[in-house]
Amino acid sequence: MPPNVSVKAAKKASNFKLPNVDKKKKSRRKESYAIITFKVLRQVHPDTGISSKAMSIMNSFVNDIFERIATEKLTISSREVQTAVRLLLPGELAKHAVSEGTKAVTKYSGSKFLEILPRPDLICTTS
Repeated sequence: MPPNVSVKAAKKASNFKLPNVDKKKKSRRKESYAIITFKVLRQVHPDTGISSKAMSIMNSFVNDIFERIATEKLTISSREVQTAVRLLLPGELAKHAVSEGTKAVTKYSGSKFLEILPRPDLICTTS
């Protein structure tokens, strides 16, 4: 004979759920400059590798330089970045950084300029 169970107790029992043990906690994504650093390394020295410890040091270096440059203002021009890089980095490293930065800004500006120009195939000519 089944035990007498009140309606309230039956509802409580049906609402009770066992905790799901096999659910994994989502790990938060960590942003780093590892991929960019590795691409630059491949351009400069294609046959050279880098250890995870060295990559961690490079990531810390880039974060530190970024913070130092960005401490003054929220929005800075390319000229201000160039001046900050010259002040923060020593000698030859500053020259290379300024050169690469100028090249990147020129490439970016050129691509934006091309987006503004109308495409020749879309221009209507009326005769």
